[in-house]
Amino acid sequence: MSQIAYDPVKDKLAVYVRKNRFLRTLFYITLDLFFLRSWYVRRKVRQLFSGEKRPLRILDAGNGFGQYDRFLLKKMSAGHILAVDVKEDYLEDCRYYFRDEIEKGRITFEKQDLLEFTADGYDFVLCVDVLEHIHEDVKVMRNMRESLKPGGYFLMHSPSHLAEDDADGDEFFVDEHARAGYSNQELRSKFKQAGLKPVEIRYSYGRFGHTAWVMMIKWPMLLLNKLGFWAVLLLPVWYAITLIPSLLLNWIDLRVSNVEGTGILGLAQKP
Repeated sequence: MSQIAYDPVKDKLAVYVRKNRFLRTLFYITLDLFFLRSWYVRRKVRQLFSGEKRPLRILDAGNGFGQYDRFLLKKMSAGHILAVDVKEDYLEDCRYYFRDEIEKGRITFEKQDLLEFTADGYDFVLCVDVLEHIHEDVKVMRNMRESLKPGGYFLMHSPSHLAEDDADGDEFFVDEHARAGYSNQELRSKFKQAGLKPVEIRYSYGRFGHTAWVMMIKWPMLLLNKLGFWAVLLLPVWYAITLIPSLLLNWIDLRVSNVEGTGILGLAQKP
């Protein structure tokens, strides 16, 4: 099986925008626009903390490129964000981009292993597309529970168990995953094993969102894999045709109740 994953493609793009804050901001905007999971996560954060005036202590567990930190700093009453990741290159890039916020004491970036890391007294823990990479996921959830204040929220997103349906012959869009994803029942059970109270679990990337993902992400990645440089010349034409319909499908997916989907959003609370 030859694995075609879009994370390496994003990594390559991130290299080009590493020391240019304007281009990196455009990169963040593009990620938020193209990836429906970001639509779901940002909406749920707004629902949870809209109108919140007190300064929040937030833990970003697996900050990646840092796009959610940018959102949290701009849109939420974040008193302080601790953003952790295992990849030092991601952290260094984020430290450069967020250097002004770091100097103001609004955010800190640390290299941490979520299997070993616990903190204390956080109002909110965000963990986006991380747990599917970790075999001992319940242990990580327990660590995140320990990091929360009583009543604090844990929000995660992951591929669902249906994500493996994206395999086409020898082409698979899951790279270095410990599992394909979670079902609603499995995620609810693991929350409880970790001592968290399930609040909301819902599928993302239903038939509307998945169709948009195929048009905006999957087919372009296949094209890049097959044609390389020549695909770069074709993609602007492709997106001129498909971008608006795809964004409309994402908008619909966000507003319907998906019976199933290839992504899953889970919200839990520390009792």
